[in-house]
Amino acid sequence: MTAVRNHPLVTFFVLTFVIAWGFVPFGSFGAFAPLIAALIVAPIGRGRAGLVELGRRLVRWRVRWYWYALAIGVPVAVHLLAFGLGGTTATVSAGTVLLMFLLRVVDPTDGALGEEPGWRGFALPGMQTRLSPLATTAILAVVITVWHLPLAFLEGGDLRGNVAIIVVGTVAVTFWYTWLFNHTGGSVLLVVIAHAAEGAVQHEGLLYMVVWLAVAVVLVVVDLRSWLRPAPADATWAPDVPTTTARVS
Repeated sequence: MTAVRNHPLVTFFVLTFVIAWGFVPFGSFGAFAPLIAALIVAPIGRGRAGLVELGRRLVRWRVRWYWYALAIGVPVAVHLLAFGLGGTTATVSAGTVLLMFLLRVVDPTDGALGEEPGWRGFALPGMQTRLSPLATTAILAVVITVWHLPLAFLEGGDLRGNVAIIVVGTVAVTFWYTWLFNHTGGSVLLVVIAHAAEGAVQHEGLLYMVVWLAVAVVLVVVDLRSWLRPAPADATWAPDVPTTTARVS
């Protein structure tokens, strides 16, 4: 328990890898591992207040309407642009896309709700307490990319192509999710919505990921000042949350 309290982020990352990769020998992947790891480490490492803080981020819905529009609109625009440039995508009806989006928002075993409370609700604000958003996101991009790599083997087909898609796509959306999180007062809910919108249509090919990479570059270049200065207080761990006196029943 002392180790968890002294090193909550390290513990979170270790648990996330162990839980997710533990399913790989069985031909699966624990996409919900970040959520489980956060729910374990937050109350042990930061006390009851840490768990409350995580929960509040997950239901933080009071943001201006245009952030909801961006959370959904940016992924849709990326899909359309990639398709217009010659990318391939699954042929599905609008109703199917909407149903997939809604299911991803509420399904804790899916990437949106299964990942974001951990990556953005716990790890990102914890790291931004000491590092700039740019440095934090660069580190998280590497960690999350490595975490996703077993999927390249599980999906079959062209291994090099799968790895390239995972690397480019994961790095790109990590910057997008940080930007959205920091500009919405640390709202995990908005990031869950954005993640669900991104995966509602199964887009194939490296071109789609390259478009996401272009979005990430634009976000950094246009809003460079916010990436280099300290993150907003509501996008970091609350300083008054106890870390050394946490108790579990």
